[in-house]
Amino acid sequence: MSTTSAISQLRAHKEASKDELIRHFFSLPNESADVKAITLLGFDSMEINAVLTLQDQEDSFAGRLYLFPQYLCFASLDRKSVKFTVPLYTIRRVERLKSRAGIFALSLVVWHGMSIIVQLTSLRHTADLFCNQLREALKVQLQLGRMKTLKVFVKTLYSEVIIPPSSTQADKEREDGSLIKLEDGGDDNATASTEEYLGGLGLTFKFPGDAKKLREASKVKLWAEYFRSHGRHLTLLRYPKCTRLVQVGLPNRLRGELWETLSGSIYLRFANPGLYVRILKENEGKSTMSTEEIEKDLNRSLPEYSAYQSEKGIDTLRRVLTAYSWKNPEVGYCQAMNILVAAILIYMSEEQAFWLLEVLCDRLVPGYYSPSMYGTLLDQRVFEALVQRCLPIIHDHFQEVDVQLSVASLPWFLSLFINSMPMIFAFRVVDCFFAMGPKVLFQVGLAILKINGEKLLQIQDDGGFIHLMREYFASLGDSAHPYSNDPRVRAITNFQELLLISFREFSIITDELIASERRRFRSQIISEIEAFSKRAAVRNLKTMGRFTKDRTGLIYDVLFKAVCDAPQPSLEHESLDANGRPETRIGLQTFKVFLSNVATWARDETIVSNGFQERYDRRVADHDLINRLFYFWDTQDRGTLTFQDLVTGLDGVMFNDLMANIEWFFTLHDKDKDGSITKDEVLQLSESLLFIFRYEIGDGYLASVGRFLTNAFEFGDALLPHGDDEKVPEVAPNQPYLTLATFRMVVLADEVLESFFETDFSASFKLEPIPDDQPATGGFLGDLISNIVTEDSKNIFNKLADGIGKTMGKHKVNYRPSIGKTVPLQEPKMRESIVSPSMRKASSSSNVSQLSASTSTTALGDSASLSPELSTLSLNPAVTSPAYSFPLVQAVTAAIMERTTFAIDEAKDEEGEEDEEDVDLEDGLLEEVDAFLEAHDSGLTGAEAEAAKDLLHAPPMK
Repeated sequence: MSTTSAISQLRAHKEASKDELIRHFFSLPNESADVKAITLLGFDSMEINAVLTLQDQEDSFAGRLYLFPQYLCFASLDRKSVKFTVPLYTIRRVERLKSRAGIFALSLVVWHGMSIIVQLTSLRHTADLFCNQLREALKVQLQLGRMKTLKVFVKTLYSEVIIPPSSTQADKEREDGSLIKLEDGGDDNATASTEEYLGGLGLTFKFPGDAKKLREASKVKLWAEYFRSHGRHLTLLRYPKCTRLVQVGLPNRLRGELWETLSGSIYLRFANPGLYVRILKENEGKSTMSTEEIEKDLNRSLPEYSAYQSEKGIDTLRRVLTAYSWKNPEVGYCQAMNILVAAILIYMSEEQAFWLLEVLCDRLVPGYYSPSMYGTLLDQRVFEALVQRCLPIIHDHFQEVDVQLSVASLPWFLSLFINSMPMIFAFRVVDCFFAMGPKVLFQVGLAILKINGEKLLQIQDDGGFIHLMREYFASLGDSAHPYSNDPRVRAITNFQELLLISFREFSIITDELIASERRRFRSQIISEIEAFSKRAAVRNLKTMGRFTKDRTGLIYDVLFKAVCDAPQPSLEHESLDANGRPETRIGLQTFKVFLSNVATWARDETIVSNGFQERYDRRVADHDLINRLFYFWDTQDRGTLTFQDLVTGLDGVMFNDLMANIEWFFTLHDKDKDGSITKDEVLQLSESLLFIFRYEIGDGYLASVGRFLTNAFEFGDALLPHGDDEKVPEVAPNQPYLTLATFRMVVLADEVLESFFETDFSASFKLEPIPDDQPATGGFLGDLISNIVTEDSKNIFNKLADGIGKTMGKHKVNYRPSIGKTVPLQEPKMRESIVSPSMRKASSSSNVSQLSASTSTTALGDSASLSPELSTLSLNPAVTSPAYSFPLVQAVTAAIMERTTFAIDEAKDEEGEEDEEDVDLEDGLLEEVDAFLEAHDSGLTGAEAEAAKDLLHAPPMK
């Protein structure tokens, strides 16, 4: 995607609606994925107050129950304690329970037998309506046939293997979860089950870290216990214990599955079976700029991990990156995406990683992996503001010594800490990121600065800052209190301390706070990206002609406004300039908008008065002259124009004198460029003049076009070779008829046309600064104005006012002249013809009749304009190049692509039996992370809690 196109999308950004925010909270796919179900149901969503209770569980939680066309969701009142997202195709039975009078309760039994009891606490009418909608939604799922595909899908999930008590899967795996190969003495069928469930490269190349120190076996047991009581994968219920288990660190073998469950990418994978394979097959052998950039970065993607030292790992990474570039060509491929995908593939299969990348780029970190990296830059500005608020002393010191915080923090955010920390610790941050959202990045970043606060106050430059951070990350596995007498305190590592400070002391960093800060800085970031993009575009021009840099910048501003006002779909082919950089190319429709902001005759300007207001309206004009000019400037015959084409084209007309303008206008209408125009082209040229003069006051300009036709045919006939009988020979309409010299004489024979070509035509092209019409954002008033004062609301008001004005007889529309003459032009006297009387007498009567017909034709020229052709705007795959990146992004590119190797990440598989005290140690582990969370209030009174407990033993109603 070109930078201009990317910025135009930023300008068109709209804040998420309430429904979209709810969908994001529950990690649901975009509403477009539910179009078929919405069409069958006739409703988008519904919500109701409810109390949640699990079978065989005493705790109950009050909250809101949401029904979407394909999902049933619940969130507790504090929106932190409990939430779940259950696809409707996983529900096997719904029963209403017999309970106390006035209590409306449902029992939902999902596919693996877990019973969810929901008490609807709204009015009876609302509860009945909710139940009816739920019944209809379940019927739609049966019609769509998704319940039948569930059995096949769950076989790809590892949690289904470890749940049965009699499972023998543990005998086929090492302690870290990787599979035992045949050469290691394993059974011949040890790897057969890999065809049933999905997994990453770690199954073959081992997972990072020491399995014993990471307590992998204990973690798997804890998760298996949680799955049995709280559901798994598609039906996972997220209770407080789930958050604690995530913060302890996910086990290697379950990490990939839980990542896609917590992020919501599992719903996309279920809804699009086989799409990943089809994309690869349909685009096999194709090459694009994205695929070329991917090839350059493959060998720089976590090279210290053994899988990426082999062809298998490199091929796996290549397929996922190329498939996503085909799936989302507007994003394509960006640097740092390879690091992220390489890390994900250690724990996930290709298809799982593909859909997780879709969720990351689309919802979790939008704009991080784009040509302008606007999402990363925006979050860096937000992070700096949070540092100023929470750590003012460090912020002031950085300002004093001119240390750029983003030099170190930008790689943290862009690679989700994977490229900065040892992998075993970075993956635990990623675990929390998928479970708790992007706020984790800000919380961890602030905690890093606070822990190193005293040392940070001693640094004096960027180099010292980066060196200090590298030293700290290398010591994350060391004891945070090595000299303590208490062995439990000595056992606390620097990383555990980091998480403790992140989630306890910086719990004030919420999703709402981050969203508010993003709104505050969005316009500022867009303006900075625009300014840099403008300087780069002007600097990369081959020639500016006779324009200065400032005037060329005005052309870019007009082009950018046209791209924003008339965005077009991407071309099938990619567009690069001579240096291999992506360039913006506009089609015919966007060119019309561009020209309407430059040439006065290319727009319809009206002054409308209706008794209530007097307003100025501008509309884009449509005529064959504009189409002709578009293809005239398209010297490469590509059907699109670049910024260079527009600068060169305007340079060829805005600085012309009389003779140059006459020649330019003649050449514009000379289709075959043979130095002469045909009779048909003479008529088309007169139509172009009529189009330019259509709103001029008086009849002077229209009369000059009539005289032009008369003189053109007289001069043309007079200069044709005559026979002995002095009869004018017949000339076909498509044969050369009028040369440039003759056309020049025809124009100079009329005072009005001579004045037009001498001054008025070049003056009709005007480059003026584009006003910033971006609405104010940020704060309550800014949001209110942006929601009220929209183009749609303005149009509705204007239409209403015009209708009332017409009823009252006060509606008037006046067109502004294109040339700018506000005084009626006095028709000048005809200059003496240079054609002798005998030559005029020799003109055939057929030409006179032809002239009459042509005059009537030109009178209709304005209304008989050509239909506009489809045009496109080139959106090129993203490439991080010096011309299209901020200096800040350039400075950290090397840091992102070069990752420090940490010895602690080395895969270890020590032999030996598991310690008998592992269970006790794990209990202690959970006690340690209990400090990360505050007590969760269920939101129920004592009486309500007792009523909820009674529902656990209530029989179904008959």
